[in-house]
Amino acid sequence: MQNSLLLLAEALIYFSAMTALFRARHRIGIGVFMCALGVMHFLETYLASTFYVELPFGIVSPGSAILFSGKLVMLLLLYIKEDAATVRQPIYGLLLGNALMVALVLVLRQHQVAPLPDGRMPDLPFIDEMGWLMVWGTTLLYVDAILIILLYEKLGRWLSRHLFTRVLVSVACVLTFDQAGFFTALHFVSGAPFDVFLGGWAAKMGASLIYSVMLVAYLRWAEAEPLPARRGIADTFQTLTYRERYEALVETVGRDGLTGLLHRGRFEVDGEKAVTQSLRSGKPLSLILIDVDYFKSINDRFGHAEGDRVLRALAALLAREAGPDRAFRTGGEEFAILCDHPHALARLLGESIRNGMKSLGGRTEVTLSAGVATLSAATDSLAAMFALADRRLYIAKADGRDRVVGDGAELPETTKLAAHS
Repeated sequence: MQNSLLLLAEALIYFSAMTALFRARHRIGIGVFMCALGVMHFLETYLASTFYVELPFGIVSPGSAILFSGKLVMLLLLYIKEDAATVRQPIYGLLLGNALMVALVLVLRQHQVAPLPDGRMPDLPFIDEMGWLMVWGTTLLYVDAILIILLYEKLGRWLSRHLFTRVLVSVACVLTFDQAGFFTALHFVSGAPFDVFLGGWAAKMGASLIYSVMLVAYLRWAEAEPLPARRGIADTFQTLTYRERYEALVETVGRDGLTGLLHRGRFEVDGEKAVTQSLRSGKPLSLILIDVDYFKSINDRFGHAEGDRVLRALAALLAREAGPDRAFRTGGEEFAILCDHPHALARLLGESIRNGMKSLGGRTEVTLSAGVATLSAATDSLAAMFALADRRLYIAKADGRDRVVGDGAELPETTKLAAHS
């Protein structure tokens, strides 16, 4: 009986202290709450490997039944009152911190250790045991934290008006999963008997009930604001796993830093794919090469900041007219568009871009020259299309600039150099 009352007192102390820090997060910062969670992580792992008490239904560790269960509930509270982007911070912090701990311990073991004055030496086998248990426990925590949040959101579909039941079922299910996982590691590392599993599971179910009561009471009385609307499971999972950061990174790979358009490398790769698909399907494919007229004089007269503004304005225009995945920056002031248009429509697109650039304003009127080529029997590769469009771009330059040149125009060899200058 005494042990049961002490466990209940420990749960009350833990929950009261942690919610006090959480309640004060707007005054002292959420980092204080998160650091407290991290410090308790070491204590709970130590207790789970060395400290057990006997209850009527089995052997129980306060570290696992009280501290770990409480931490999982704290993470759920953090998610409920904040968001997935906030709660993932302590989850990944603990995961990476434990990985760092293992790496440092492996280095520390290489020291020649000096004994203490009383002759004691460090218990390296125990350090190893603790380290691997912490890594395994933190890995389980990572899975548990994601599971409890997703389960809480899933149950919201049916239990949106029954907060206590929603919380209790979420906590109990995930703690059952955790008990099975952690006992497996504990059994192999320290030979824990099966009574430890049964006693720990029963204690965690009791902790689920107690913590759920306290959590719901806290949400209703201490922070009485309406709970946020049910969040999408897919979006929540992506945020918890940094999936949105990965997708943003993928989106920026292959893009020009100044304009945001795809760069020359992507033009080569995407262009070859587009040519292959067009030849296979028989659908038209055209290439428009675009060059800003007298761009060097813009930089010389108005400065590079104005030149950068012109390039960004043109890039935005190309993205609107052709689509962000069809427009490329292939050089300094040179751009390309791959479009699934026949030749005549591709020329119209080029004219639309040329006229649209004049209406963008700025310190000077900017004009464009463009050359158009279309995939055909004579130009059946990306290189052949590029060479023909580039030749026609030179013609546009030689004929006075500010024009789009397509079929029917050829440039004498002797004028190419002058056109490009």
